[in-house]
Amino acid sequence: MREIILGTAGHVDHGKTSLIRALTGIETDRLQEEKKRGITIELGFAYIDLVCGHRLGIVDVPGHEKFVRNMVAGAAGMDMVAFIVAADEGIMPQTREHFDICKLLGVKDGLIILTKKDMVEEEWLEMVEEEVREFFADSFLEESPILPVSSTTGEGIEAVKAVLDEKVRKINFQEEFGPFRLAVD
Repeated sequence: MREIILGTAGHVDHGKTSLIRALTGIETDRLQEEKKRGITIELGFAYIDLVCGHRLGIVDVPGHEKFVRNMVAGAAGMDMVAFIVAADEGIMPQTREHFDICKLLGVKDGLIILTKKDMVEEEWLEMVEEEVREFFADSFLEESPILPVSSTTGEGIEAVKAVLDEKVRKINFQEEFGPFRLAVD
């Protein structure tokens, strides 16, 4: 059976790694340098077992512009993207860069997650959601759900799991013939 890979994308320090930790309980930042600096440098890997019975592989990519090559390496094999935008900052330079990379690599499905919901007022969250909707207009993410979450409090995490489960349920899991792909952790 074909595995589905969810990749992250988004600006540095917008909460990609924290979201994965909240979803899976897995810490994807393994290197001492990553822990010391508080940013992802190398690709990180996790998984989540969905209610539908499938295991979703997750690739955590770095958001910093200096590590864009690592981001491209992680994005190259993704079937879906969890596009992360921090509610306290909105669209930033690597948001744009990661989005362009996803389009160039032919990513066709995903969801948009507004992280750090607990750090902003409701009015600000609504404004950022509107900005995000406008940014992704006329793209493969135009109709994607926008899910506000707090990785700290756990608010919204179950909604993300439910959307991922729903998306994976809709995939036709017929055997595909093409290059062999093996996820190695």
